Amino acid sequence: MAHTQKNQKSLLTRVRRIKGQAASLETALESGEECLKVLQQVAAVRGAVNGLMSELLEGHIREHLMNGHATAQERSDDLEDIVAVIRSYLK
Repeated sequence: MAHTQKNQKSLLTRVRRIKGQAASLETALESGEECLKVLQQVAAVRGAVNGLMSELLEGHIREHLMNGHATAQERSDDLEDIVAVIRSYLK
């Protein structure tokens, strides 16, 4: 996946931020933090993961579906793969 290599630093920064947020969530649960603060932390983690997914999907679509060198069949196959991932993600 060439697009993940081009944006590797940015993507890794996002993943590390998500790891930090998940660690904060774990700490909040372990320490008995009040429910609203835990819910806010869950919302923050979800937003961060959604942002990462959005960035990765956009890069994949631009790289693979907009590839002028790919055959129509390759683009069609890739589209089906993307749709499967999106359906799985939205469950």
